[in-house]
Amino acid sequence: MFKYKINEETELRLLEVRHAEELFQLTDTSRNNLRKWLPWVDRTKTVENSKGFIEGALKQFCNNDGFQAGIWYKGELAGIVGLHTINWSNKSTSLGYWLGDSFQGKGLMTKSCQEVINYCFNELELKRIEIRVATENEKSLAIPHRLGFTKEGCLEKSELLYDEYVDHYVFGLINEI
Repeated sequence: MFKYKINEETELRLLEVRHAEELFQLTDTSRNNLRKWLPWVDRTKTVENSKGFIEGALKQFCNNDGFQAGIWYKGELAGIVGLHTINWSNKSTSLGYWLGDSFQGKGLMTKSCQEVINYCFNELELKRIEIRVATENEKSLAIPHRLGFTKEGCLEKSELLYDEYVDHYVFGLINEI
C-alpha cells in the first residue's frame, strides 16, 4: 500500500521522511487532545522526533510487519492509521489511528479504517483484526462500533498513560471469507 484513494478528497499514503515537518506540525497543533489518549505525545518535541517515527514506520513496512499511513484530506496531512505489527503465524494484527483536531467529525477515520481493514483481509489475507481503546475515549470507541467489530472484553489497567493506568476495551473483527 503506497497510495490508496478513498474518494476525491481523501487518500492514504505511506509516510515518507519528507513528511516529518508536516507530521510534527499536526501533532503539535493537536497536542492537548492527543495527549489525553496517546502516551507518545510528550516525547514528540521536535521535527526530528517525527522523522524518527517515520523512519521506524518505513522499516516496519520493509520488514512486512505492517505500515503507518498518512491520511491526506484535500492535500493536507490529517492523521495516521496503521498496523501495530502483524502476527503472520496467526494471521492477525491490531489497528491504531489518530486525527488532528481540525479534521475530526468528517468521517475520515471511519473511511480510512474501513479501507485498511479491506486491505488486511483481501490483500494480506489476515484472519483477525483487533482494536484496543481506552474505555473513556468516546470518539475512538465509535470507530470499532461503526465498523462492525465485536467488543470482546475489558483489560483493566492496560496502559500507563502518563501518571495513571487506563482500562482498555478489546474489539475484534474476524475475516469470515
